[in-house]
Amino acid sequence: MRKRKVVPLSKGLRILFFDIETAPSKGWFWQMWETNIIEVETPGYMLSFAAKWLGDKQVLVYGLPDFPGYKAGVANDKRLVMRLAELFSEADVVVAHNGDRFDIITTNTRLVVNGLLPMTPAKSIDTLKVARQKFKFLSNKLDDLGNFLGAGRKTPHTGKDLWFRCMKGDPKAWKTMKKYNQQDVLLLESVYGKIRPWMTNHPNMNLLLGKTHACPNCGSKNTQRRGVIVTRVSKYQRYHCQSCGAWSRGESIKVDASERVVVR
Repeated sequence: MRKRKVVPLSKGLRILFFDIETAPSKGWFWQMWETNIIEVETPGYMLSFAAKWLGDKQVLVYGLPDFPGYKAGVANDKRLVMRLAELFSEADVVVAHNGDRFDIITTNTRLVVNGLLPMTPAKSIDTLKVARQKFKFLSNKLDDLGNFLGAGRKTPHTGKDLWFRCMKGDPKAWKTMKKYNQQDVLLLESVYGKIRPWMTNHPNMNLLLGKTHACPNCGSKNTQRRGVIVTRVSKYQRYHCQSCGAWSRGESIKVDASERVVVR
């Protein structure tokens, strides 16, 4: 089977890939083994985020030092989350890895903590959910998926030390963090392109783009009729997208009263 690239969508529809990095919470505890936190001193907060529009080459990367009033060690991410919310307001669809259970709800948390209003609602695609539902990889981590699919790898870093150094205001650490965050979004887009044909719950591009008879996954009109789909009550035209490879169901086909349809 020939390789397929991510198909840029028509102008007017915007798909946003994004990834956030957060500081760990700071707390007090008695011991290191199976312990409970006695008291939380500082909850986690957003350190940086990277975002990219499908079809654009530029990756937007912002960290706390990019905004006025930044002070090392101070958990003030209000301007940072406001900038991310602004990008959300322009998006029809947002894509993140584990976005539904981490990136989106963490952003919501930081918005409400900072006294800000909810982000503009957008359709969400969580590539982690797709990987778990459609495949059985040895690991569903973004780095491992990128490796398994030949889509790339994450940028190596020094582990938790990088986060600690950023929290202390180390300029070199911030530079590495933003580079790491940027590569995460590029990798996310590449993995999305690999698994998009398998998505059965992808937001319908026909509705978002105002098209008919186009691929619901990528919006391409380069589709071919390939047989029919028969349910207990109806028969539908089946289509195969020649751009991204997704299968879809089209219009219903009228069945003569005399035609006998047996569903096994």
